[in-house]
Amino acid sequence: MASRASAAAPPIIERRYAVAFALVTSLFFSWALAAALNDVLIRQFQKALDLTRTEASLIQFAFYVGYFCAAIPAGLLIRRLGYKNTILIGLACYAGGAFLFYPAAASEQYGLFLVALYVIAIGLAFLETASNPYVTILGAPETASSRLNLAQSFYGIGAVIGPIIGGLFIFSSDERTQAQIAAMAPAERAAWRSAAATAVQGPYLAIGVAVCLLALLIACTRFPVLEQAKKTAGNGRPLFAVLRHRRLRAAILALFLYVGAQVGVWSFFIDFSKSQAPQLSEQTTAFLLSASLGMLMIGRFSGAFLQQRFAPARLLLLYAVANVLLCGFAAFATGMPAVGALWLTSFFMSIMFPTIFALGVEGLGEETESGAAFLIMAIIGGAVFPPLMGLVSERVGGVHHMMLVPMLAFAGVLYFAVQRLREGRTQ
Repeated sequence: MASRASAAAPPIIERRYAVAFALVTSLFFSWALAAALNDVLIRQFQKALDLTRTEASLIQFAFYVGYFCAAIPAGLLIRRLGYKNTILIGLACYAGGAFLFYPAAASEQYGLFLVALYVIAIGLAFLETASNPYVTILGAPETASSRLNLAQSFYGIGAVIGPIIGGLFIFSSDERTQAQIAAMAPAERAAWRSAAATAVQGPYLAIGVAVCLLALLIACTRFPVLEQAKKTAGNGRPLFAVLRHRRLRAAILALFLYVGAQVGVWSFFIDFSKSQAPQLSEQTTAFLLSASLGMLMIGRFSGAFLQQRFAPARLLLLYAVANVLLCGFAAFATGMPAVGALWLTSFFMSIMFPTIFALGVEGLGEETESGAAFLIMAIIGGAVFPPLMGLVSERVGGVHHMMLVPMLAFAGVLYFAVQRLREGRTQ
């Protein structure tokens, strides 16, 4: 493997940008928390609201459709208002959606929960469309991928904490199977389901308050004026003109496949683990998911520094190969070995989003925010894959076969990495 180390390599984060980097990095933690809690909601609402696996997967559909719808408006807002103001608008939407969980839980209406998740997702799309490219231009271009991997490491921390919160405060110690719930007297069943639905109120109320405080802190902090950010604000090109870049188009497709695979694996990890190892409780499987996401965090921290020595596309290729093999094994193995294989995929997912994103916006210059908007739109993959995987499990026969879907998606990421390596050799 070719080393990228250099005696005069610039730092990943320059001291003058440290405060802005720290505040923007905290946003990665905040949106990871929301996304990770969706995986808990899928399991919780199947029982609390009497949903099928496919119906419950609409949680991810509503969430990621919000991303798709808001990414282009977010890109346009960055041009008009700048990165910081776009971030503040995103935080306002995030908090508003979190507060909507309170009346949604009180009414026990699944549609209202989906509306709340959609509003949260709109806010997160604004945050991601602004934060990801801002981190890439907050320093030397040659360290952009490492810097984004480092910032995305804090996504890993939020992703770890989300299932823990779900396991402690949403999942009940009074765990019931669907058969046990069906056997309850009508009044007892209604009371149990009501308690399960309202269990989400406290955690989401706390998240809403925390997001408001974070918005206040960012509003009161002066962000550095970046030359690239000024060029972005004055960019008069049509937003869609950026799609003339073939490299960006390839990155959009790769990100669509990656996010779909990631969301699909995590969404059904608890269901998959329970089906392969019925002796595990729901709380235990939630903590297993949290530990798996801890591997994502470790992978991103290590990836930020590995990419100082090795080409990002080469690492992406190796990690994609690993996940193709692990998902294939999980699809055909049984018991704890299958659970273990799926558990390990998070480590090899670690560098994929930030690396694909950084490679996609590389060289876009004043069109960076336009490219970022389309890359964030690719997160719609998270809406497509969970329902598709739910259908596979219900019609093909078994929850384990659904893991063939992310296996094929990781193969697509592998192809993207191969193409980028070939481009690198010819340049």
